[in-house]
Amino acid sequence: MATLPLEEAIPRMETLARELGLQHYPVDFELVPPAFMMEVAVYGLPVRMPHWSFGVRWIYQMVQHRMGHSRIFEVVFPGNPNRAYLVDTNSVEENTLVVAHVLGHADFSCNNHTFVRSQEQVGYHIVGQAAAHAHRIEEVIEEVGEKRVEEVLDVALALEPHIDTDQPLNRPRYGTSPSAKPESEATPSDPDAFGGRYAHLPGETAVEPEHGRRPTALQIPPRPEADLLWFIAQYAPDMEDWERDIFLAVRKEAYYFQPVFNCQIMNEGWASYWHSRLLREADFLPSQAYVDCMKTHSDVVRPYGSDRQIALQVNPYHLGYVLWEHLIESEGMDVARGIMREEDDFGFVRNYLTAERARELDLFVYSARQNGEVRVTESNLPELHEAILSPKYNFGAPRVEVEEMGRDGSLVLRHNHADDGRGLDLARARHVLDYVDRVWRRPVTLVTVDERGQEVRLRPTAIDDD
Repeated sequence: MATLPLEEAIPRMETLARELGLQHYPVDFELVPPAFMMEVAVYGLPVRMPHWSFGVRWIYQMVQHRMGHSRIFEVVFPGNPNRAYLVDTNSVEENTLVVAHVLGHADFSCNNHTFVRSQEQVGYHIVGQAAAHAHRIEEVIEEVGEKRVEEVLDVALALEPHIDTDQPLNRPRYGTSPSAKPESEATPSDPDAFGGRYAHLPGETAVEPEHGRRPTALQIPPRPEADLLWFIAQYAPDMEDWERDIFLAVRKEAYYFQPVFNCQIMNEGWASYWHSRLLREADFLPSQAYVDCMKTHSDVVRPYGSDRQIALQVNPYHLGYVLWEHLIESEGMDVARGIMREEDDFGFVRNYLTAERARELDLFVYSARQNGEVRVTESNLPELHEAILSPKYNFGAPRVEVEEMGRDGSLVLRHNHADDGRGLDLARARHVLDYVDRVWRRPVTLVTVDERGQEVRLRPTAIDDD
């Protein structure tokens, strides 16, 4: 027999994974056509709120695919159960590898603390929740019109990176009891329904006034606030309820994507290690099927892009795979599983990408000059770590915080350039500021610095043009 049918390979691979110590929620596998897989990769979820920006991403993904720079083998959504989609035009051998790879992902998301915390707050059924969000937004479009909804989605999705996962998803307004319901929020009968964003998890503790003293007015915010989606949804003076709902839906989905973004190297490396090991130990696979599977494995974890023996970007599959393979070989599986549970990419790369591993991987730090010349600099481990990790800070966006809300409803935002180490594209920042102005509807100012380090105060374009 040259191949093993996929419907037979899946349960046998799951049994082998359990025998080797993988622990995860059940996985629902589904074969889908390439067009569906492309849409899932672009939208991030099988069904998601409608917006023009996803169409732009689809065009980019399609161009990359047709140029041979991108091939989608699988998409998996952590949860209970996990949802995994396989391309129905892949060979049986390719999809057998994908099944093993997905089981590695399922083990990671079930045990890694970053994923566990996210799923405990967002819930274990993100696919259904996202579909409920999309359905609710379609209802709002019927009520207020597509143009108004799209304008609010423009703002919310532009601010999508600006959440604060150090705070709970279900946090109350400032100065209220953790058990209090946020304004305009009712407890839903279905915790996964669109309105069920708040489940009364512990949050900020209310400050009780001292006996005999009149309470003083609470400063808003009491400290710099990084969660712009939450703050605007809770405190924008003239926002309508349906606008707040859109902001909170986008925020909830951003909480779901945060561990995927912050653990990509670890997660893809862990899944690649386990698909390699599961295939190696799967004695039920015909020998030729194993050889074909491992050819696909080589394509997945190759260090280079296309056919060129040079890469200016790190392949997270390759980097993570090599680091995990070395850790498991040198420290043992128990130690490796402990690291898998505790770390995200920031700790993983800094602690385990050593100078020796970097030399083996032929990694270097480079800088690109304006004339297009690429200059290789002397290898420096901290610089290399930062080159890999800096695009991950704050979802790759500059860190902007709410500094002050005035009594008149005016809003002051400040770019925290000292902490995030990023400059701010002033033209792009003004564009996003115009977006914020749409929903805040009171004076808005963004404080940042220019290329000389001098403080600059930006106002929306409509204000400056007056």
